[in-house]
Amino acid sequence: MTDFAKLDAWIDAHFDEQVRFLQELIRVPTDTPPGNNTPHALRTAELLQGFGYEAEKHAPPQDAVKAAGLESITNLIVRRKFGDGGKTIALNAHGDVVPPGEGWSVDPYGGEVKDGFIYGRAAAVSKCDFSTFTFALRALEAVAKPSKGSVELHFTYDEEFGGEVGPDWLLSEGITKPDLMIAAGFSYQVIVAHNGCLQMEVTVHGEMSHAAIPDSSIDAIQGANHIMSALYALNADYKKITSKVEGITHPYLNIGLIEGGTNTNVVPGKVSFKLDRRMIPEEDAAQVEQSIRDTIAQAAKSYQPPRGSGAIKVDIRRMLLAQAMKPLPGNQPLVHALQKHGGEVFGEPIPALGTPLYTDVRLYVDRGIPGVIYGAGPRTVLESHAKRADERLNLEDLRRATQVIARSLHDLMV
Repeated sequence: MTDFAKLDAWIDAHFDEQVRFLQELIRVPTDTPPGNNTPHALRTAELLQGFGYEAEKHAPPQDAVKAAGLESITNLIVRRKFGDGGKTIALNAHGDVVPPGEGWSVDPYGGEVKDGFIYGRAAAVSKCDFSTFTFALRALEAVAKPSKGSVELHFTYDEEFGGEVGPDWLLSEGITKPDLMIAAGFSYQVIVAHNGCLQMEVTVHGEMSHAAIPDSSIDAIQGANHIMSALYALNADYKKITSKVEGITHPYLNIGLIEGGTNTNVVPGKVSFKLDRRMIPEEDAAQVEQSIRDTIAQAAKSYQPPRGSGAIKVDIRRMLLAQAMKPLPGNQPLVHALQKHGGEVFGEPIPALGTPLYTDVRLYVDRGIPGVIYGAGPRTVLESHAKRADERLNLEDLRRATQVIARSLHDLMV
């Protein structure tokens, strides 16, 4: 029996244990916001200790956590050194997730298994890869026993808010310095590039008044609507800007959150909305941001209140600027190993391409650490119901992705 067959067999024999591990991870909520994620890290460390893994706990300064818009974060690192020489390979997955929202047919924190799927918020993105990476490492230690190199598990909790107090902080502080890295992803493709993301909060100030005397007001909602219409109109032009990276199409702007007003019988004097602008790898982030600001300024200037006098005022705050990920030449060993073993385990070619998502991988790549995205999940985000009701993961995808990661680590550490 080859080492690869032995790795597969070990994972098969321990798969029920792996599923139980994932269920326990799903059952501790990590909704972000509000981002009170230290309890999940402590529970994860406790579960890892049961496997003989001592997880280092790295908590960023609380003022930095608050500035990032979160309540608590404790990042975890598990280091397993097999011998002198060789590469240090980091496996990164994030535990933070968006709140479950409405429309679930199961408990979003139940980790329920039915019809070959596991259900729950973060079942597919990306607590699943806490289990994928952990059990791939366990299999490697139990079967292959490398003689050199190291593997690190990086479990972090702020990917939804940009990674600044997760991987970015760990790398900036010199707490970890891997040579290569694999981040949580989808099991039918190797991701080598991804979009950037600009998020901004726009606050429109008008003049509040009683609804019975609207002529004394400047309606902030109508002003905000005028600006949002101008922003949405940009999407027609964005479709003409295409990426050369397979898997990535064109830029896109979305407005995902609107807040404002005082009461039903009051003309609103203040409204804020938050926008998300996805940037293809070929775009310049500074130019994109300036273009958005110019569009908002021009729309605000052109707005004519239907009643009352005066003009709206607008404040703009950048919330997030995540650069696009571009492939580094040194990622080829990762791509080759994952494509080779993915093809063998899944029985089909595994493409290497880009994704319109943005991830923490960019934070490693920005520091010259070659990285790719690969992990448990379906062919598409849509199939997983990620960030929707009834998020789920096919358990066979979980099993096979774990085998692919274990086999690839074996190749990369020889």
